[in-house]
Amino acid sequence: MVIKSKEIEDIVNSYSDKITIATLGSHSALQILKGAKDEGFKTLAICEKGRDVPYKRFKVADEIVTLNSFKDILDEKIIRQLQEKNTLLVPHGSLIAHVGIEGIENTLNLPIIGNRNILRWEADRNLERKWLDKAGLRMPKEISDPKKIKQLSIVKFPGAKGGKGYFLVNNHSEFIKKLRILKNNNQITSYDAEHATIQEYIIGVNMYLSYFYSPLNDEVEFFSIDRRCESNIDGLTRIPASDQINTLIEPSYVVVGNSPLVVRESLLSKIFKMGDQVVNVSKDIIPPGMIGAFCLETIVDETLEFITFELSARIVAGTNPFTGGSPYSRIMYDPGMSMGHRIAREVKNAFKTKKQMKMIT
Repeated sequence: MVIKSKEIEDIVNSYSDKITIATLGSHSALQILKGAKDEGFKTLAICEKGRDVPYKRFKVADEIVTLNSFKDILDEKIIRQLQEKNTLLVPHGSLIAHVGIEGIENTLNLPIIGNRNILRWEADRNLERKWLDKAGLRMPKEISDPKKIKQLSIVKFPGAKGGKGYFLVNNHSEFIKKLRILKNNNQITSYDAEHATIQEYIIGVNMYLSYFYSPLNDEVEFFSIDRRCESNIDGLTRIPASDQINTLIEPSYVVVGNSPLVVRESLLSKIFKMGDQVVNVSKDIIPPGMIGAFCLETIVDETLEFITFELSARIVAGTNPFTGGSPYSRIMYDPGMSMGHRIAREVKNAFKTKKQMKMIT
């Protein structure tokens, strides 16, 4: 049964003034919790057993709730325990990957900072493409039938997997062979294989553009740019081409970290326009639309055009290099502002002006 907005509003109205901001202990939790503390909120990290060390050592969590599995957050007793702590939950990629869209929409009866219904649109590549297309963004060409693969293409799988299992192919026989290897090695499921997305491979510079949409100010803020550090493809590119030919190493695209990037200033107008278009369309197709952090995952080609291949409708781990602020957020918020801090600032202002339900679903 889909969680209704009135249920969440009643829960929020039952809270005292001592709000706790919580998130899963993974992904971008350090900056989320640090930003919440900086704005005066109590903080809570929801950790799996054995994964609480960073939150203890960096002292960003006032309290840690330990679960056997992240999926246990759907347990009624855990939900009730978190409600009693006046908890608002910040979603990130690990929530989507481990708890799942169905659980978030139908069972996780906790107030979420952001639009919980928008997360399905990022997890379902068909919906995501519909959104980006309506926003007028240029995207890679999709190949619906693997038998029609005639050029270098990349195969991706559904959900927030951090590039796990992605592979390159040139033709149908390569596609079948590589898919079979991944399934036999239990690296992907049958569901993943059936819902694989095949896109033309665009040659260019990857740029992950992070934005924040303020529903209080009705304004899109451009926050930062990062690039992903991927294994083992980054290591393979350091091997001379003549030696690459003779290796049997299959390239993979598992994200292991992120590095900062600054774009040439003449491209900033395009970046703002893209963010504005995505937010404007979201208000029509997934009311109330985008709330807070989001990211456009793009490639810039030699003509200086942005090709958007994915959208994340929440905070991304690519904002982690900017815990003290990015070159762009420092311009707006001196001396600096992380994305986690920006989320907490908006929540604080929303409660001050009694507009908290503009930030919460």
